[in-house]
Amino acid sequence: MARGAAEPDTITGVARVDTRTKRLVKRVQPGEIMIIDHADLDRVAAETIVEAQAGAVVNASPSITGRYPNVGPLLVCAAGIPLLDGVGADVMTAIAEGTTVTVAGDALLVDGVKVAEGTRQTMRSVEAEIDAAKKSMGEELARFAENTLEYLTKEQHLLVDEPDIPDVELDMKGRHVLIVVRGADYKDDLETLARSGYLAEMRPLLVGVDGGADALLEIGRTPDLIIGDMDSVSERALRCGAELVVHGYQDGRAPGAQRLEEMGLDHVVYPATGTSEDIAMLLAYAKGAELIVAVGTHSSMVEFFDKGRAGMASTFLVRMKVGPILVDAKGVSRLYRHRVRKGDLALLVLSAVFTLIVITMISEPVRLVLRGYWLTLTS
Repeated sequence: MARGAAEPDTITGVARVDTRTKRLVKRVQPGEIMIIDHADLDRVAAETIVEAQAGAVVNASPSITGRYPNVGPLLVCAAGIPLLDGVGADVMTAIAEGTTVTVAGDALLVDGVKVAEGTRQTMRSVEAEIDAAKKSMGEELARFAENTLEYLTKEQHLLVDEPDIPDVELDMKGRHVLIVVRGADYKDDLETLARSGYLAEMRPLLVGVDGGADALLEIGRTPDLIIGDMDSVSERALRCGAELVVHGYQDGRAPGAQRLEEMGLDHVVYPATGTSEDIAMLLAYAKGAELIVAVGTHSSMVEFFDKGRAGMASTFLVRMKVGPILVDAKGVSRLYRHRVRKGDLALLVLSAVFTLIVITMISEPVRLVLRGYWLTLTS
């Protein structure tokens, strides 16, 4: 379906079902109907849905709850992808993978029989909900602040003590460390960094957070370290030779470790609260990195809310901890410009020519050599 095309009232296709949107987009084919359970559909998830060219999206939960103005549903509708919202959790078990379903207005049909009903979103309806969410943003900020204070009470050592970090061999002392997360604008940021000459000249150590490892491979770079729960990393990335750190739960569970064990790959399990990008930043900071350059990481309040977890308070505090050496990739690409301007190059050439003329005029040996050549040519 063409980006920005008008939404058809009825669309039929094969259903692909999963509670994890990032898992589902890997197997959905163009035109198929995605059935998800994703409250407050975030920007990154929406971008992957658009890239996958889904025929329609049926969401068991509201794509925008009103907690904050998330733009994910707007991106889906703007791409001309029908969005049927809030049909209820039962749809996740009522529809089997591979079933042919039809989205008709506000209803989801199987063989002409209605199995679920929700709200058919449009650009206008989503924009209205976003405007309403903006007005209640203060309440969400207050809850976020309370959560941050509560987390700080429990984890105050995070700011004042040396962080507990996973045991890795990679030497980061005095080096630039590029941390890549498959977040907002990560592709554009990586391409801009490559064009600016930063990657080629500074040769930063490359850390991929989950799917960020594949993002590095896509631009021809091999990650030095991969951190995450390993559920969205390709086997190619896992076998690229990078050190592997599995982000586990504090109770000792680490589902991603089982996958690596089955693949026979050495790894370290690190149980920690917060997000995998938090661990990556703390690791670089504790191991003496000179500069941390962040690609696709969370830097604004809306992006924090997009993450949709209480642990985002830790992300906020981690940024306070590593702030003196943390910069966003956009800032680096704007400041780092390794380019020789044409005017400077012309001035350099003219200076060299002028220097040769002066040397010729004041050097008797050079004049004798030139006279000899002249006499040879004219005799």
